[in-house]
Amino acid sequence: MNKKVVMGASIGNCVHVAGVAHFISIAEREGYEPVFLGPAVAVDVLFDNIRKYRPDIIGISYRLTPANVTSLLDEIFQKAKGLDYQPVWLFGGTKPVAAIAKKYRDFAFISDGFDDINDLLRFLRGDLQKNEMENYGNNLRERAAMTYPYPLIRHHYGVPTMEATEKGIKKIAKAKVIDVVSLGPDQNAQQFFFNQANMQKQFDGAGGVPIRTAEDLIRLKKASACGNFPLMRCYSGTEDVFQYADMLVDTIDNAWAVVPLFWYNELDGRGTRPVEVSIKEAQQLISWHGQRNIPVEINEPHHWSLRDAHDVMSVVTAYISAYNAKKLGVADYIAQYMFNIPSGLSFSMDFARVLAMIELVETLEDSGFTIYRETRTGLPLFSADLSMAKGQLAASTFMQMAVKPHIVHVVGYCEADHEAGAGEVIESCKIARGIIKHTVTDSFSPEKDERILERKNELINEAKYVLDFIQNKFSSYHDPLTDTDVLAECVKGGYLDAVHILKSDKFRGNLATKLVEGKCLAYDKETGKIISEAQRLEKLVELNGG
Repeated sequence: MNKKVVMGASIGNCVHVAGVAHFISIAEREGYEPVFLGPAVAVDVLFDNIRKYRPDIIGISYRLTPANVTSLLDEIFQKAKGLDYQPVWLFGGTKPVAAIAKKYRDFAFISDGFDDINDLLRFLRGDLQKNEMENYGNNLRERAAMTYPYPLIRHHYGVPTMEATEKGIKKIAKAKVIDVVSLGPDQNAQQFFFNQANMQKQFDGAGGVPIRTAEDLIRLKKASACGNFPLMRCYSGTEDVFQYADMLVDTIDNAWAVVPLFWYNELDGRGTRPVEVSIKEAQQLISWHGQRNIPVEINEPHHWSLRDAHDVMSVVTAYISAYNAKKLGVADYIAQYMFNIPSGLSFSMDFARVLAMIELVETLEDSGFTIYRETRTGLPLFSADLSMAKGQLAASTFMQMAVKPHIVHVVGYCEADHEAGAGEVIESCKIARGIIKHTVTDSFSPEKDERILERKNELINEAKYVLDFIQNKFSSYHDPLTDTDVLAECVKGGYLDAVHILKSDKFRGNLATKLVEGKCLAYDKETGKIISEAQRLEKLVELNGG
């Protein structure tokens, strides 16, 4: 079967070819045979090539004065009447020029620089003929398959009133810059939805939208049914977790679950459950979603790094999370990699940390266990100066694209100062999309830098030491890395530890960390020296009595 041919040219006296060249390269990756005619192509020359190559699709571009394009387009479509077949015509130009092109019904697709790259992809794939919702995909797997290597864009959203959140979701959906609305309920809803008598009214709306009924969720889901029909997911409950999960599936068709394995309990104050109880319930909740073929994200590594755990700990917990998901029956697993944490990591050493997590986690992937890479900017990176924060968001997104993510969780540039409103969500996503557009097909390879490679391998080796230690120490258990009692004891005994875990008779760790040459390392407070995992764990064994 012959490939379809796509032709591109800047017409008339327009020498600007970056846009049309980008269009041709996208079409080529989508399986079209490309014919690029270059800049300043006269109309007669354009038609000589049309008759020669008989392209299925013709993309023309003009980026100069709008008044000058009319005569060109009139001439083109007059000559097109003499062709013995009907090609599909596309136009690209600045917004004022595109406004003139829109007066011509001959164009099947017009790009004015404000449209989304995914719209062009869907056009080239013939998906625009489907109904609107199917056009974008009804679930994570469909939507990711439609867009990759362009990642899906996810953003957190939830403001202190239902009315404002509903209005904001509709505005965000219509802007067509986000693929997944990650709904953020307030802490009262997360903890006390099924026991609302325990809610403290003065905290309504604190941290998110005050969802109080299942109908509230249905309203918010309905608000998203426009624009590019973003998927919706919601933060998990911290109490009554199974009722909460069931409600999210029934009301918003929860795109995927996010379940922390060790947190949302007495460790972080987001709940009152003992850690051993919450780990067991988290595993049951992961299994519950796996049985229903709902994707699962275990956002474990960044919880440790945000609490000043050393770099090795994020690599270890990334593997333990993915391992548990696989063993508990999850088929589609979202591995989240938060960049820029702990605060103070250099970009290169942070990148090495993420590479180590990816390499170790993806040893688990097979035909029954698909891993989606999700990246995001760490909150500690952002300045309260909003102009600086925009640059920081762009810089972090640039680094994230080097690991070819399936999902980019965009964090609003304003988060260090205030929660993101709908306009700021849209602006933040546009900043990220601008970076993605120009990096998604590039082949820059910072992972080949010797310092980054050396640090990545060092982290993998140290993480494997910790994993082997756990399996050997608790070898009497059938599968130590998924055993609830073992995982709880690893936290209590400090084998898995973070600086911010409040130490007590129950939590006996002694971790101290410091930043050295852009890395976050464990050190011995008595000697002031950096220590390896072998040295750290040996001291803990003594502290815990063997």
